Amino acid sequence: MLGPDLCPRPRGVRRGAALALVLVTVLASAAATNCLPSAARRPAALPAGSSAARDVDARQGHTTRGGDRTAEDVTRAAAEAEADGKSGTRAAEEAVGRSGDRWGAVYDKAEYEQYADALEGRYTGVGLWLAVTGDGRTEVTRVQAGGPAARAGIEPGDVLRSVDHWSADGQPVTEAVARLRGDAAGSKVVVGLSRGDRRWTRTLDREVLAAEDVTVTNLSAKAVVIKVAAFTKGSGGQVRSAVRRAPKGAGILLDLRGNSGGLVTEATTAASAFLDGGLVATYDVHGRQHALYAQSGGDGARPLVVLIDGGTMSAAELLTGALQDRGRAVTVGSRTFGKGSVQMPTGLAGGSVAELTVGHYRTPAGHGLDGSGITPDLPVTEHALEHAETVLSGLGGAT
Repeated sequence: MLGPDLCPRPRGVRRGAALALVLVTVLASAAATNCLPSAARRPAALPAGSSAARDVDARQGHTTRGGDRTAEDVTRAAAEAEADGKSGTRAAEEAVGRSGDRWGAVYDKAEYEQYADALEGRYTGVGLWLAVTGDGRTEVTRVQAGGPAARAGIEPGDVLRSVDHWSADGQPVTEAVARLRGDAAGSKVVVGLSRGDRRWTRTLDREVLAAEDVTVTNLSAKAVVIKVAAFTKGSGGQVRSAVRRAPKGAGILLDLRGNSGGLVTEATTAASAFLDGGLVATYDVHGRQHALYAQSGGDGARPLVVLIDGGTMSAAELLTGALQDRGRAVTVGSRTFGKGSVQMPTGLAGGSVAELTVGHYRTPAGHGLDGSGITPDLPVTEHALEHAETVLSGLGGAT
């Protein structure tokens, strides 16, 4: 299932759909933050030497001098294009495409503002969550309370047939999400829907909405599900609060399925809910090694099962790897996506921003995730939640 603005975007996917993605954003220094246009500085920085990131001895570090050259090439291409009266953004995109950086992306100023809003837990849209069914239809899986779609009477289970007369049948859900988001709050979008034999259209006004990235469900007195859709600003603290509020003796099912990542700082805070300090991950930026540590005081005794799948990405994989490597949780589901790279923003001529790969992160045991992902302790492809409940029961945390 995909939320309103969280969809994986390898290089080559339509740029409008890129705004659905929340990449892992690690800024290694204040200088890196200062290179951005002022309107695009909202993603949380992770300065070296902070309480969350401390230098560690370099060991088996990835060299990223090629990444440095890519940044120089992209910056030069944008500047030369602007000087010639051409699109710096388009020239930068072409340079990123030639670089082979799978996760490299270029945003114009307005797009990067939307990207930054997504990291802050806001998005422009109509308040719909979508998934593709087995027969290729795009189905509404969730409707945000009080949003434009809810006010129009759209309900979970309705089928999204079209967006502004573009047919959604058989199309990637990322494309449908991008079209629903559009460009700005206050703009209108016409959606075609069906429910059983009924077919109708509605014109909706896009709004700036608060993302609901952490939801908590009490299955019983002994089992609490904490679903994290993305690690946007504040989500880590919400996870910690949910764990503290859970009934005494209850186990936790931490559902990271479909979590496309987000802010590493928030994933580290979430790890602190279950760990009493210690290493969460290591990462390198331009070959220099750093580490992420959990805060002390986490609940290290409560039974914990983590649900993962192929949509579990980047920061969500970092959290999963920490809990798995340190023996804190049993993981259930299918192998994760395998995005273990670090992106850093670079300001370009004309106000656009390039997100370029500058390093990689590793789990506490030193495992790299890029391209390989995490294999669950209990591989299951169907009825994962039921299997997870059974595992939690065996750990003493479910009825």
